Amino acid sequence: QLQLVESGGGWVQPGGSLRLSCVGSGFTFDDYKIHWFRQAPGKEREGVSCHSASVGTDYANSAKGRFFISRDNAKNTVYLQMNSLEPQDTAVYYCAASRYGSSWYCLTDLDEAHVEVWGQGTPVSVSL
Repeated sequence: QLQLVESGGGWVQPGGSLRLSCVGSGFTFDDYKIHWFRQAPGKEREGVSCHSASVGTDYANSAKGRFFISRDNAKNTVYLQMNSLEPQDTAVYYCAASRYGSSWYCLTDLDEAHVEVWGQGTPVSVSL
């Protein structure tokens, strides 16, 4: 069974940090790009960051300079380090796996139709 499981969400004050983890199982993790999406209340889901099957990464403008994505294939895990969190970062964060396009790079604005595996999501709340 193809599966992604996120963890690490929670509540944090503005300016704080969280590290999200996404663990894959049931598929050849190394072959897949891993994306992070988020969906805020009342808004559409949007891409936040991604890590290619190689070394390529990409970030949404809202995440650049604050969020950092990394990958440990030995652990079938992708991490999203989120720093300087702001109330507008409040959302449910989902990781997703895709093999769409070249393995060397990824694009944050991936069409969700190309996602092959979704995680269940982990909520992040940023407030006083």
